[in-house]
Amino acid sequence: MRTRATVAAVTGALALAAFAAPAAHAAPATPYPMNVSFSKLRITSSIKVGTTSEVSTTYSYTLTHGAEVKATAADFFSDAYLYRGSLDDPTATVEGDDFATCKVATSTTLTCTGTIDVYPADGDLTAADAGKWSVAAEATAFNGQNPSKPDYSKIGFKDQGGMGTTSLLRYSKLTTDASPEPVKKGKTLTVTGTLTRASWDYNKYYGYGAQSVQLQFAKKGSTTWSTLKTVKTDAGGKLKTTVTASADGSFRYVYAGVSTTAAVTSAADAVDVR
Repeated sequence: MRTRATVAAVTGALALAAFAAPAAHAAPATPYPMNVSFSKLRITSSIKVGTTSEVSTTYSYTLTHGAEVKATAADFFSDAYLYRGSLDDPTATVEGDDFATCKVATSTTLTCTGTIDVYPADGDLTAADAGKWSVAAEATAFNGQNPSKPDYSKIGFKDQGGMGTTSLLRYSKLTTDASPEPVKKGKTLTVTGTLTRASWDYNKYYGYGAQSVQLQFAKKGSTTWSTLKTVKTDAGGKLKTTVTASADGSFRYVYAGVSTTAAVTSAADAVDVR
């Protein structure tokens, strides 16, 4: 995963310091629990990630703070991020490159917006990362402390998990080809296609087998699609079925997706029936 440059990582640094400190020394101070809460977090229900291009998705939330919290200070930081496992000991996280941008809404609330950024070409993800993730928000107030040599007891920190969910989905591609073209009315058309999905481990697309895909048809001049049949991909993601040519129109394959892989609709292939 890409490591976010968040000041909230101060908690991780504290844990390491406590582990490394000689037994004769007192444990280091820890940040105090800041009077902050988060609500109204919004994020897309799914994030589709391919093999090479950076993918960013926006989030927003409301940050409510006590009057004593200097939430507009230059060294006050907040963001949201994805995590798996428990909030206190996540098995994995996905974050943004930058902190959220927070604007004053009232004397005790801020509206914050930011992005989650994923770089598949950099090895940010593996196949095991596909599926549902939880969303958390956090805030840290340095209160004038030097980040390189802080008095941790004067730093405020608050995080809040379980604020929502989103899914990281492997991007998918789908093709359709109906032949022969043109075709005589009443004759057989063969409709082929291929379903592939992104491999985050190898940064390539591979055929996705044993998947149910709908074959749809729309008459020429119509925008209404009807499902003709459901076809399963073979081990290499290939599709093949036959239909009887009845009228001019277009064919397409439609894949509904699964919990780890995005839905996709192929480009339509028009057929001239004579």
